[in-house]
Amino acid sequence: MPGTLYEKILARKLGRPVDVGEIVEVDVDRAMIHDFFTPFVIRKFREMGFTRPRNPESVVIIYDHLVPTSFPEDSKYHRVTEEFIQEHGLRNVHRTDGISHQIMCEQGYIRPGDISVGTDSHTVMYGGLGAIATGVGYTEMAAVLGTGRTWLKVVPSIRVSVDGRLGPGVFSKDIILRVIADIGGDGATYKALEFGGGTIDAMSVDSRLTLSNMSVEAGAKTGLIAADDAVLSYVARHGDSRGLHTLAPDPDAEYERVLHYDAAELEPVIACPHTVENVKPIGDCEGIEVQQAFLGSCTNGRLEDFEIAARVLSGRKVHPRLRFYVVPASREIFQAAVAAGYVETLIEAGAVVNQPGCSLCCGRSGGLLDAGERVISSNNRNYIGRMGSAKAEIYLGSPATVAASAVEGRITDPRVYLR
Repeated sequence: MPGTLYEKILARKLGRPVDVGEIVEVDVDRAMIHDFFTPFVIRKFREMGFTRPRNPESVVIIYDHLVPTSFPEDSKYHRVTEEFIQEHGLRNVHRTDGISHQIMCEQGYIRPGDISVGTDSHTVMYGGLGAIATGVGYTEMAAVLGTGRTWLKVVPSIRVSVDGRLGPGVFSKDIILRVIADIGGDGATYKALEFGGGTIDAMSVDSRLTLSNMSVEAGAKTGLIAADDAVLSYVARHGDSRGLHTLAPDPDAEYERVLHYDAAELEPVIACPHTVENVKPIGDCEGIEVQQAFLGSCTNGRLEDFEIAARVLSGRKVHPRLRFYVVPASREIFQAAVAAGYVETLIEAGAVVNQPGCSLCCGRSGGLLDAGERVISSNNRNYIGRMGSAKAEIYLGSPATVAASAVEGRITDPRVYLR
């Protein structure tokens, strides 16, 4: 039977075709728990009567939201987590390596065709490597730890096809914001978003991960991209390459809806307060003064994002009335950005570069906004109070837009700097 990427992954796992609407039970290849939820998962795990994880090697625990600790209670979370790690001899633990979703991808935990769950909605990012990945609550995660399995509904898929060449200053962040605006913040609820087309095929894996990461902002269960040779090379560089093979939807697969975009017609956009679907062309937002800029998060804290920002800021200075915080998504990215000279360029321009972690994206570790302030940010959400005061305003854009705005002190079209 012809299938979408979501259907083909499930069919391969089950050894039989699947039908939309069917509920299936599957083995979980990777279960990721980050430090903000580990104590709750542990409590539920014990309340359910489990005494040990069913498959300890599938469990990955990552400290990222509470690194470094911002409040005294944060240390208690870590202490409870450490006791559980020691009790069960868990080996896949990352305490200061970066953001969970980046670590899961770059450390080789995710392979094409995998089924993964995580205690964070942006677990959907792993779909950029051709894997079904979705966020779950701590009760469901406790059950996954105890049984090694979960249930999934065979959801319908929405195909997003992008063809042609993106213009200067237009990036994958602009594509996903455009898609979210077009289908709405609930337009893909309990559905899979599947990205393809010549533009996507030509993208780096870093750029593809941005698309998958923000699929959940349209309500998607997961955001999938075919595992082509670029993905296989990425996975092989970071993990076990045995048995790797390409994975793509069938040409005659049936979709609930298909959206077509001409890359040449796309332009930089901004998600304006206070919802991600409130997207406007950058021309409608140019000139809005911002007091802060933020480059980072699991959405856009990767090496190519640092390269783009460094290109914009090379030989320039951050606006004197603006604070510019930069946070790499992982230690590996931080080291590579230092080696490439990007960090030096950003620091010389006046940016503050902090240690890898979720940082300001989850309202932690410095850079919180006061009432009446505005930030232009490369992260994934602009909800009220997410980055400090409930009376602050969060604008979302690409790393290029963030960097250009940091120079001008107001929201700025990055094409001026990248033509």
